[in-house]
Amino acid sequence: MTETASSHLALTLADLNRIAGPDFVSVLGGIFEHSPWIAERVAGRRPYGSLDALHGAMVAQMWAATADEQLALLQAHPELAGKEADSGALTSHSTAEQDSVGLTRLSAGEKQRIRLLNEAYRDKHGFPFIIAVRLRSKSQIFAEFDRRLNNDPAEEFTTALAEVGRIARIRLEALMSAMPA
Repeated sequence: MTETASSHLALTLADLNRIAGPDFVSVLGGIFEHSPWIAERVAGRRPYGSLDALHGAMVAQMWAATADEQLALLQAHPELAGKEADSGALTSHSTAEQDSVGLTRLSAGEKQRIRLLNEAYRDKHGFPFIIAVRLRSKSQIFAEFDRRLNNDPAEEFTTALAEVGRIARIRLEALMSAMPA
């Protein structure tokens, strides 16, 4: 199943608990950006009694991963309004998320500002700025960008992972709300 095909399936949590491991990974592999290994690691721990339990297991895998795996997870995320967005290379999740707050429709000045922020952030921290955009306005995102750029690398690594967990929750809720109860 592809990301597009899986988004049109009518599955319940009970169905997710029963389907074959590869199908489980196909359906949930995009919850963490380009990191299906998280879904792979939790597939064998089914059944999950609730969305909270499933999300908790996935986030626990993220936190239990090696530092190299965590860094790769962070590096798998696109820059906000960056080259991936410009070239149309964002995942459907990222496209919808960035579009939801107008990051796909920035003024020339905003585009230049975010380009400079992206560059400075990546240079300092070694991964793109990650924030659950659906929980913030565009002005809040810019303010957080400015604030978090000043974080020390260890603090920002933890903050970025926590944001990945929030993004995963939003994506998982959207997927499950599209499924019948």
